[in-house]
Amino acid sequence: MSSQSQPVPFTADDYRARMTRAADTAAEAGLAGVLVAPGPDLVYLTGYRPVNTERLTVLVLTPGQDPVLVVPTLEAPDAEEAVGAPALTLRDWTDGTDPYAVTAPLLDGRGRFGISDNAWAMHLLGLQRTLPDTSYVSLTEALPMLRAVKDAHELERIAAAGAAADATYGEILKVRFSGRKETDIAAELAALLKRFGHSQVDFTVVGSGPNGANPHHEAGERTIERGDMVVLDFGGLKHGYGSDTSRTVHVGEPTAEEQRVHDIVREAQEAGCKAVRPGVACQEIDRAARAVITEFGYGERFIHRTGHGIGVTTHEPPYMIEGEEQPLVPGMCFSVEPGIYLPGRFGVRIEDIVTVTEDGGRRLNSTARELAIVE
Repeated sequence: MSSQSQPVPFTADDYRARMTRAADTAAEAGLAGVLVAPGPDLVYLTGYRPVNTERLTVLVLTPGQDPVLVVPTLEAPDAEEAVGAPALTLRDWTDGTDPYAVTAPLLDGRGRFGISDNAWAMHLLGLQRTLPDTSYVSLTEALPMLRAVKDAHELERIAAAGAAADATYGEILKVRFSGRKETDIAAELAALLKRFGHSQVDFTVVGSGPNGANPHHEAGERTIERGDMVVLDFGGLKHGYGSDTSRTVHVGEPTAEEQRVHDIVREAQEAGCKAVRPGVACQEIDRAARAVITEFGYGERFIHRTGHGIGVTTHEPPYMIEGEEQPLVPGMCFSVEPGIYLPGRFGVRIEDIVTVTEDGGRRLNSTARELAIVE
């Protein structure tokens, strides 16, 4: 699929298979089932994207049982239109009645359930009041790999999002940086992401000069000057799947030290990408990238994990970090983004999305990783 063509639509059978897999995986983890609130998990499992409000909406997945979506009556027509609706049963409740009384019969009253991380506390507490012998664990903790392995159609969408981010970077190199505010460049990045098909822009980090030493710097009013290193980190959602890429540019010619630091990060990023292959623990990607930066004496200035998963959100499991022993599996997608941050001076980060293949890894970003010179 090209960056501008339409993806293959997901079907009710796709969502049915995802819900079945989630219920079976929950059983394997010793859970009585999974409760899914509005948010990325619900979109992934059903294709339904309601507003998350004080009215209870919850998908109940239990092994061996048909999926049930509990919804407010006034939202039932929208739920019925979801692509995944034919694969589940709807149970609605009206204002003035108890939604937890509708949900309780669907649950094992003494069971332990996985529940969406973004479920409202009032909803979880309402379930606990109705079923005091139940217990709950966050889905990220209980089923961290729920959305981690992408199928071919998901990979097509992530690749298209990456291509759109690459096109955005190619265009931003043509604009003038010096004499303009960080917010000006950030606005152009957002407009370009939209131009190349993104429906949602999640972040446009523009860290110039000393601001580049803050990995999550919010673009501000600082005027970019000649001689600045500028970290660009941007992404969002296209066709429902994420992009996320980082490149570091320089306004005018860099100093020898700036070029050297950038070269070290580029070597570290290359090492992290080359370490990707099935069966390797996530932490090994972090170790490979970190070893390069440490070897050159900047280990204490690499202050974040090497990467994070990406899919229907721009940050999700798995995480490329020390202590994460989850083996890589073909179809996983994640960032490889080492950096060096020198407080009060400048920062450098280089990031690609990588997918695990049957015999290694494949970058989904293809723009040049050398230090680009801008005006």
